[in-house]
Amino acid sequence: MKKLILLLSLFQMSCGYETASHSLWMKSTYIKGRTPFPEFSAYMMLDDIVFGYYDSNKHKLLYTFIHKALNSSVDEDEMDYVGSIIGYVHGRLKDRASYLSKYFNHTNEIYTYQRAAGCELLGDDKPGLMISTDAYNGETVEGKYFDVDHEALHFNRKWTNSESALWTPKLNGPSMYKFVYQPNCIKFLKKHLAKDRNRVLKKVKPRVRLLQSEKKGSTGVLLTCLATGFYPRHINLTLLRDGQSVSDHQITGGELLPNGDETYQMRKSLEVSAEELQHHHYTCTAEHLSLDNKLDIDLAEGDWDLGTTAIASSTLVAVCVCCLVGATGFFIRKKTTKDKDSQTAVSSNYSAASSTDDSEKAEEVYPLNSVCPPM
Repeated sequence: MKKLILLLSLFQMSCGYETASHSLWMKSTYIKGRTPFPEFSAYMMLDDIVFGYYDSNKHKLLYTFIHKALNSSVDEDEMDYVGSIIGYVHGRLKDRASYLSKYFNHTNEIYTYQRAAGCELLGDDKPGLMISTDAYNGETVEGKYFDVDHEALHFNRKWTNSESALWTPKLNGPSMYKFVYQPNCIKFLKKHLAKDRNRVLKKVKPRVRLLQSEKKGSTGVLLTCLATGFYPRHINLTLLRDGQSVSDHQITGGELLPNGDETYQMRKSLEVSAEELQHHHYTCTAEHLSLDNKLDIDLAEGDWDLGTTAIASSTLVAVCVCCLVGATGFFIRKKTTKDKDSQTAVSSNYSAASSTDDSEKAEEVYPLNSVCPPM
């Protein structure tokens, strides 16, 4: 699950215009088998914000309601072009998933293949790394990045060298990244950064409270430090005992969750006995880009009402594509645990390689109308 969260949260960039980097990501999931989820889903992210998603029925990219509301015009040609690329990615993920299911001799009814691919624009307006990571049933099987400074394409694969040829299209060499993939990605990033600048650059202060509740089936007390409603996503949330940080192994929670209003929430909990609560002073601190100084919160401080502090209700409101894909991967991961041993046998072949040769030894058929064959 941790690897899946890492895949879905790759390169969490800071959001300062002209002083920090920005990123553009396409994250997609293919599912084989009967599930409550669509066979293929994909969405586009600018930094932390989802601004577009792929409609597999219409075979085109659609912008979110907020993105359309804030922009007077919509580029239909752009939507069709990006939609055709995403549609081709659908086929690629489907082929790879089918190949791996046979490679590992998987007989399970459900399996999934995911990809996160994107580029980075540095604070000095120069292109940064371009990265792509693939995962099969929640396990990373391939990672690659293009180093623009050295014009080199680097690979990290869970395969032997002979098998690697099956995964690398001969047109996907460094020159394709240098002259096609990265320039187009950066152009697309800059265009939408200009459109959504206010959304990307916003800073929203977290609301923080330290709560106390009885723990069912225990004589202890559960202390929960809850921060919600903040943006950007980066936050340092710490539970302290008598001014000293509590060890991580004693803490539960800490996952970052989206709200339904493009802000985030996080909570960390600690179970203590009634005696410990009586003899020690517990506080919660929060550090965030929107704050001039860190917040130090004691038990039951703040003026929230019950509706605000109920993390469960805000989580239910957070119906976004990011959560859908994460839930999908977790669902599939549980279904395929029994196949993990077969993958482990191959993982010893995990190797790294770099390529500067455009003529890779592989065969791949691209659609005739594809000007820019996807990675």
